[in-house]
Amino acid sequence: MKKIAFLTAFLLISLTSFGQESAKAKALLDEVAQKIGGYKNIYIEFNHQLDNKEADVHQETRGNVTLKGDLYNLNYMGTEQIFDGKKVYLIIHEDEEVIIQNPSKKKEETLTPSKMFSFYKTGYTFGMDALKTTKGIKIQYVKLTPIDSNSEIKNVLIGIDANTKHIFEIVEIGKNGTTTTLNIRTFKTNQPISENLFIFDRAKYRDQKKYNISEPK
Repeated sequence: MKKIAFLTAFLLISLTSFGQESAKAKALLDEVAQKIGGYKNIYIEFNHQLDNKEADVHQETRGNVTLKGDLYNLNYMGTEQIFDGKKVYLIIHEDEEVIIQNPSKKKEETLTPSKMFSFYKTGYTFGMDALKTTKGIKIQYVKLTPIDSNSEIKNVLIGIDANTKHIFEIVEIGKNGTTTTLNIRTFKTNQPISENLFIFDRAKYRDQKKYNISEPK
């Protein structure tokens, strides 16, 4: 009986501790999201890295994105991507091609610009992870684990600047051994930007440059 009582007490303490850590992690992420939501716009320069040791894959690319609410203008791997709130416009300048798409409704789009600061809100459990110091900056990591056991994602680590409460990096670890890292190099807020940044000018590409434009039927 004493052994059963001890095990029961141990499990209760463990569950309570886990619940507190989960609540603490979510509160930190909510604080970050609330702060981000208070900015008129955000400009980010980033490094995007893809690693898979087993497959001997290492790719690193730089890019930048301007965000205003859900709207964004992303420049990455030689392409420009615009989301105007209704459609996604992928402009491939080298091929003189524009692909127009409906925004994806998949939940597991961690690194999609418009979901960068809010994707954690559904489909994950939370936990506090390591506190590290990088270049003199304290980074608190939060671990997200997908609720869906069939998810291709093992977990996601979000590194948060403990001082500014801005995201420092997002590390997605796949079950296939692939690690995707988004590291933020520059983070600017409330910049003077043109609204045209989030508008696709169809005439500009069809008439003047004669880009091939394909869109969903």
